[in-house]
Amino acid sequence: MEERIIKLIWDYRGEDSFDTAKHHQIHLSDYLQRHKLEDQTGVEKKSNGHAIAWIATPEHNMITLRDALIPHRAEVFEENY
Repeated sequence: MEERIIKLIWDYRGEDSFDTAKHHQIHLSDYLQRHKLEDQTGVEKKSNGHAIAWIATPEHNMITLRDALIPHRAEVFEENY
């Protein structure tokens, strides 16, 4: 059985939510590069006033990343990794 991919998510709200999420994605990418992990990040505009930044990671890395980066929530990643 393949290992699940977990999406760690940071929610941003307000009129600058998308710009804030894009800025946070830069920090997430920097963290992954410093720790020599694959950079699988993204930003999504959910609505006017709500955007997310995210990291997709194999489940075995999830606890380490969760504890270090403190996401707001997580879910199983539905797309191909």
